[in-house]
Amino acid sequence: MKSGGFDNSLYDGGFFNLLNPYALVGGLTTLTLFMTHGAIFLALKTDGEIRERANKVAGQIGLVATVIAVVFLLWTQLVYSDKAWTWALVVVAAVAWLAGLAMNRAGREGWSFLFSAITLGGAVIYLFSVLYPNVMPASNDPALSLTIWNASSTDYTLKIMTIVAVVFTPIVLAYQSWTYWVFRKRVSPSQISNADEGSLDLPEEKAQAGV
Repeated sequence: MKSGGFDNSLYDGGFFNLLNPYALVGGLTTLTLFMTHGAIFLALKTDGEIRERANKVAGQIGLVATVIAVVFLLWTQLVYSDKAWTWALVVVAAVAWLAGLAMNRAGREGWSFLFSAITLGGAVIYLFSVLYPNVMPASNDPALSLTIWNASSTDYTLKIMTIVAVVFTPIVLAYQSWTYWVFRKRVSPSQISNADEGSLDLPEEKAQAGV
C-alpha cells in the first residue's frame, strides 16, 4: 500500500506481485484440499465403481494435500503469525485432516466428509486469526494496512446487511437442508435403466418414441 495520507491509500502492485512462492503454495494447498473434499463427497453420494474410484482419488490427492498443507501452515505460523495460540488451530486442522483420510481409507465416507469439513473450516478461521486485526497488511508500512475497522462499511450499511442476513440465512439453510435430504441416498448404476447407453429411458419408451 502507498499513500500521501490514509484517505487516498492505493494498492501498489500488479498481477505478478501476487505470484510469489508463498501465495503459490497457498493456492496449491487450497486446490488440493478442496479436490480431496470433493472426491470424498462424490464417494459419499455414489456406489459401485464410481465410489471406489472417488475413494481412491481422495486418498491419493489427500496425501499430496497433507504435504503441501504442512509446508504452508508452518510457513504461515513461523513467518506471519505473532500469536502463539494459533498453533492450537493448526493442530486441530491437522488432526481432523488425518482422521478424515483414515476414515476415507476405511470406507467411512460420512465421517471422512465431516472431518475434512472441519479442516477446511478450521483453515479459514486460522488464516483470519493470523491476519487479525488486519484484512490486507501493508508490506511497506503497517500503519497503511487495511484493518477490520477502516475496511468496514458504514454503520447504516452494516445494519441493512444484518437485517438481510437474519431474514435470508434461515431460508438458505432450510432449502439447502431440504435439497440434501431429497438427495440423501447414494446413486449407483443399478438405478439407471440403460447405464451403458447413458440414458434413463426404458427400452420400450425408446421404441414408442421411434428411437
